[in-house]
Amino acid sequence: MVFSDHTYSVLVVSSGEKFNNSIQKLLPSNQYWPLMFVKTVEDARRIVFDKGFDIVIINAPLPDDFGSRFAADVCDRSEAGVLLLVGNEFYDEVYYKAIEHGVMTMAKPITEGSLRQALGFICAASERIKRIIQKQDTVNDKIEEMRIVNKAKWLLIDHAHMTEPDAHRFIEKKAMDDRCSKRLVAEHIISQYEEK
Repeated sequence: MVFSDHTYSVLVVSSGEKFNNSIQKLLPSNQYWPLMFVKTVEDARRIVFDKGFDIVIINAPLPDDFGSRFAADVCDRSEAGVLLLVGNEFYDEVYYKAIEHGVMTMAKPITEGSLRQALGFICAASERIKRIIQKQDTVNDKIEEMRIVNKAKWLLIDHAHMTEPDAHRFIEKKAMDDRCSKRLVAEHIISQYEEK
């Protein structure tokens, strides 16, 4: 048994009681928690985007829909990893449509080992996506800081009659002297000049 600091929240969309019972045994709570089960796409749509699951497992077909459009929608609108299980006779057709959206498709019947492996792949992909999002957030923060600092520089150029290099040095020196970020200094400059 593996103990981890992190668990993956899972939504299982399946109307098959036998499948639900068997998959529940494959998803230990020390790795996969919380674990929720719903029987229809309609029920799944109501909760999936509000709760923000890490993994969505869809056992197609479902009583109200096959489930492939829902799988694509979840991939398009969230960071969740989606595993779509379809009958072998539908696999080729569904796979080629679903892969464009990032849906992992497997043909039924599946073995316990292959299902565990697929879940491992989804967890690994989830971790990678989280790192990419964190990097993107960092880049966005840096871009926003540059925008704010540039705005403050232009205000110093316009109102304090500084050159661009002087305004830049002023902000850097003030940040070092005050032991704060350039962004904080820039925000203070902006608030000073925009109040006037």
